[in-house]
Amino acid sequence: MDYRTMFQQENETIMERYELSMSRIKTMISEQTVKKPFLTYFEKTALFIQMIGEYLAFIESGRQRSASFKELKAWNRRLYEDILPENYETSYANPAYAVSELGEDYGQLLCYLYKEIRGDIVFAHEWRLTDITILNEAFIEIYNLFEEDAQEVSAVREILYWFVSDYTDHTVSFRVREGLDPSLGFAADIIRKHDLTDLRYLYYFGEFISDSELKVAEFLNSLPEEKVRLMADTYTEGYRKGFQVMGRDLSKKKSVQIRYELGFERMVKYAMENFEKMGLSIILCRAAVWTVNTNAGRKAGYYGTSANRQYDYDHRYDDALYLNKAFKDRKAAVLKVAYETYKDLALSYAGPAVIETFGKEGFKPVNKAEALSYDGKQEKLAAEMSNETSRILNQFVPGDETSFTIIAFPVPEIGEKFEEIFEETIAINTLDYEKYKGLQQIIIDVLDEAEYVEVTGKGNNKTHLKVALHKLQDKEKETKFENCVADVNIPLGEVFTSPVLSGTEGTLFVSTVYIADFQFKDLTMTFHDGMITDYSCSNFEDPDQGKALIKQVILKNHETLPMGEFAIGTNTTAYVMARKYGILDKLPILIVEKMGPHFAVGDTCYSWAEDSPVYNPNGKEVIARDNEVSLLRKEDLSKAYFSCHTDITIPYAELDRIETVTKTGDRVVIIDDGMFVLKGIEELNLPLSGI
Repeated sequence: MDYRTMFQQENETIMERYELSMSRIKTMISEQTVKKPFLTYFEKTALFIQMIGEYLAFIESGRQRSASFKELKAWNRRLYEDILPENYETSYANPAYAVSELGEDYGQLLCYLYKEIRGDIVFAHEWRLTDITILNEAFIEIYNLFEEDAQEVSAVREILYWFVSDYTDHTVSFRVREGLDPSLGFAADIIRKHDLTDLRYLYYFGEFISDSELKVAEFLNSLPEEKVRLMADTYTEGYRKGFQVMGRDLSKKKSVQIRYELGFERMVKYAMENFEKMGLSIILCRAAVWTVNTNAGRKAGYYGTSANRQYDYDHRYDDALYLNKAFKDRKAAVLKVAYETYKDLALSYAGPAVIETFGKEGFKPVNKAEALSYDGKQEKLAAEMSNETSRILNQFVPGDETSFTIIAFPVPEIGEKFEEIFEETIAINTLDYEKYKGLQQIIIDVLDEAEYVEVTGKGNNKTHLKVALHKLQDKEKETKFENCVADVNIPLGEVFTSPVLSGTEGTLFVSTVYIADFQFKDLTMTFHDGMITDYSCSNFEDPDQGKALIKQVILKNHETLPMGEFAIGTNTTAYVMARKYGILDKLPILIVEKMGPHFAVGDTCYSWAEDSPVYNPNGKEVIARDNEVSLLRKEDLSKAYFSCHTDITIPYAELDRIETVTKTGDRVVIIDDGMFVLKGIEELNLPLSGI
């Protein structure tokens, strides 16, 4: 059964409501029953909805599949034109413009509504008439208030609140299903059934298609089959090895979710074949569309290049419109029922396989007072809701029974040498597993003797950290650090641990680091007993704006976070590539974390699976899986986890020294002046000699 057929019965049931709502909205365009300035808002929004109806008819008639590339490109631009940077200043999707035209209270509310209605682009492509219809009906209900000149801000706000709350049974439940159900094969069918050398297929997804997606797809089509298969094989084999290394049984699982940015379909198609040979069905779900399902600064699923990153940023906290304790409890209840409904699918879900991209220009957001934002109470509620969601998820998809893998490739925005950088990235992703395993074990043997590690920065880098380590009870059978080669995190090249929080002290500084689509400059964090006590960056003239960005993107609105991981990266080959092309500031943390010492704030690497043994290739058990915060799970789960884990790396060029200190005070230097000096690992310096 194809995707469209699956929704046929639901669409037939709601068809009358859909047609009535579209008919009513069509009449709004010529009516003059609402006073200005609101009349223009309703007319423009009604025209957008009418365009969606036209595009839906275009799809249903079969004309989309027979249309030329030029025609599809024109439609794609028309659908997204309103929020493109050159038009955004006068768009009702822009909270600053909406407020300037409609007033502060109405502007925020109607801007939010228009943003949700823009989700119709996706719903039309996926034949989800229910989603279009319920949005139409909410729009009509609010229009009626203004038509009668009886509107009150509180009445509009109440309609939107109850609209979101009442329909969580639909919006949240479907989000759970699409993340677990391989039969929802909208995107998978596009990849399987279409000629990927005919780039028209990209427009079938319903995402904004930029030159980036087109160039990536065209470039992959130019590569020999064996190279693209190597990319796919490295990715899927890393996934399989993840289960093997963690001692988990992949044979008990039946599905895998592929997450990626459009343009990589040729690689994804081969990866789908590989996963199916492992006995796994493919889940390809889109990054969340409804605000109730989104997370600020994070996308999970498949997606296209953002039509406007400022638009995304402006709407990151749209849920502030309805977030209160009653809604938090309502959403949690719906999530529980949804996971219970799909519990068999949840139990057979193996985890995500992620393809990240890098190379985009750094984004400097504009903080708009007109955009919706959390108050202090909502920040706390959002953190509580995130933790509660994680607990529900772990109940039905146990973290100690799943795994994942992540790999990254560049996109054309990285510069003129995109193709060369792409080729070198393939080489980095396929480095010698056995060689690095041995070199990293030498480092681990020294770290296992240490009571703590000292890390200091060089030059302008103000890093000075003491990292406390766990104690070993049996050195013959136990180890403090995991020997990370090419499995869940590709490329290979790090040893990592969960530090002891008590005694972990000092300052962490990085001149530039890319985290969740934001380039932080002069990022500084201070730790006391392993917890963040202060933080800053120089992204804005106003230091308070910098602190707010860090709190949003890195701390995920928590007041503080523990140091959940300390690692030493060994992938000097990746570092040299970054220096060669001048792209160090454009690489994702996935690669950067292998290029020097890195520190993660938030949960440990073993969150929700601390009680599951983990072994290094030499057979020793990694015992540093907990810290003082994660151990609180034995008393109160709500205090043990933060639902985030963000890596921050000091590159070799900013690093002075890493040295271990034993209980007796003996010191052993691992890195000095950015070079590996520990006996037996000198080979790691060979790539650096060419800088």
